[in-house]
Amino acid sequence: MPSASVSRTAVVVAAASLFALTGCSADSGDDPFSGLVPAPARFELTDRGDFTLGERTRLVVSGDGAAAVAETFAAPLRAATGYDLPVEEAEPEASPDGDIELVIDPAVEGDEAYVLESGHGGVRIAAGEPAGLFWGTQSLRQMLPGAIEESGAGEPEGGWRVPAASIVDQPRFAYRASLVDVARHFSPVDYIEKHLDRMALMKLNVLHLHLTDDQGWRIRIDSWPELTGIGASTSVGGDGGGFYTKDDYRRIVDYAAERFITVVPEIDLPGHTNAALSAYPELNCDGVAPPPYEGIEVGFSSLCADPARAEVTDRFLADVLGEVAEMTPGPWIHVGGDEPLATRPDDYLDLTRRITAAAAATDKTVIAYHEMGASNELPPGTVGHYWDLTAAHEMPANRRDEPARPYPESAGQAHSFLEQGGRLVLAPADRTYLDMMYPDRPAGPLGTELGTRWADTITLEEAYAWRPEETVGGLDESDILGVVASVWTETLSNPPDFEFMVFPRIAAIAEVAWSPADARDEEDFRSRLPTLGAHLDGLGVAYRKVGGVDWAE
Repeated sequence: MPSASVSRTAVVVAAASLFALTGCSADSGDDPFSGLVPAPARFELTDRGDFTLGERTRLVVSGDGAAAVAETFAAPLRAATGYDLPVEEAEPEASPDGDIELVIDPAVEGDEAYVLESGHGGVRIAAGEPAGLFWGTQSLRQMLPGAIEESGAGEPEGGWRVPAASIVDQPRFAYRASLVDVARHFSPVDYIEKHLDRMALMKLNVLHLHLTDDQGWRIRIDSWPELTGIGASTSVGGDGGGFYTKDDYRRIVDYAAERFITVVPEIDLPGHTNAALSAYPELNCDGVAPPPYEGIEVGFSSLCADPARAEVTDRFLADVLGEVAEMTPGPWIHVGGDEPLATRPDDYLDLTRRITAAAAATDKTVIAYHEMGASNELPPGTVGHYWDLTAAHEMPANRRDEPARPYPESAGQAHSFLEQGGRLVLAPADRTYLDMMYPDRPAGPLGTELGTRWADTITLEEAYAWRPEETVGGLDESDILGVVASVWTETLSNPPDFEFMVFPRIAAIAEVAWSPADARDEEDFRSRLPTLGAHLDGLGVAYRKVGGVDWAE
């Protein structure tokens, strides 16, 4: 294979024009390749002839970290094909032929940039860092037939073909998150691992776990054991409880890290705290614990700001955030801050100062919902998480379940983070909340109506058309750390319902997060979704086959 290295300048230049991803190789078998999701910065099908993954294929590696990437990539391929697919160090001066070559090449600049060349003689992926190399393998994963996702799939007709292509790629945003609410309904570790595999396929690199809310506390805290003893006992609708032990949480963190995904834990404070308040009476101003909560209302709970309770409240904050940070190797900790409707404004500012100070004391970068921008005492570099509506949103009155929140105040709070030296992650509810209903309100896989529509309904087209830089107005690209696709689980109690609401709309947000802003095209995106759909089929995902896409039957 020819050398495949690229400078940062070359990547940026390549991002200026996205080659069409239509068409497929003439001999690509029964699972034709239509393109990648998210779209690379530059993609070309070439005339070098298809590569065929076979019994004698090796993964030949070079550079620190390449072998670990190869092993993570090879494991599901071995399960699907039954091939050995050995991982071997490259021999000096050797020219691998018929193999997959994974190379750490410092000439490829950018932490997540990669270059991929495929053809009859083999595949070569080069990257300056292991993360980029991993994302290159995920592009190669999509270039294989979708059955590669199935354990024991056997060989498809025409073999395990990879189209001949040339790719130069790197992401638009560094922070590309999937937020999963495990507080309203709990998701066990093995399902979170499945979701991480699906995130990796779409190059999402942050798993935001919403671990606590009024309905449940889902992470073990040794110094406050009743948070899970009582606080994890139930969920919305009384569907049963659950929580992650520290070993469970570390297992999720480790599994994510193997896929270059960072876990961001969220402890939602000072509101959304009924589960904690029900577990410890002393956290309540009146010393009386409320009962566990199984409903879906918001804004009725709050930590106590009374000076008489300051010692216990501050000890709670230090202990909880300290234990969570100790388990979390990533750089961020999220402290919530949303919907403080039961907290008086002065108390909210006081609690915000104490909460963020306790979080910053863990040596993590603090993330908080935009409401905490009401404070001008945030720790330096605190990241704002904007979740309100987009600037241009106009909600028809007949589609509201409740009034929209006032956008100007929220925008000002978001800009407060920038003024205090931070950046923003953007998650407007009317574009990225994947629990919002589809307009036609279809029944889910189990026959029930799913989702809510307080922020409007969201089509695939609306999710894809979202422009992050226009979300709150007055933003430069450098102000945006990244984007978040969120799913809240008030109505989602099982994997099929979760998947039906999330997929394929999460793919639209993944492309917004990764692909060049001036190269996105909805028609082209739709033409590429069948390739992703074939992989989701192989993974057993109960996604919704929205109209206007030529899904496989």
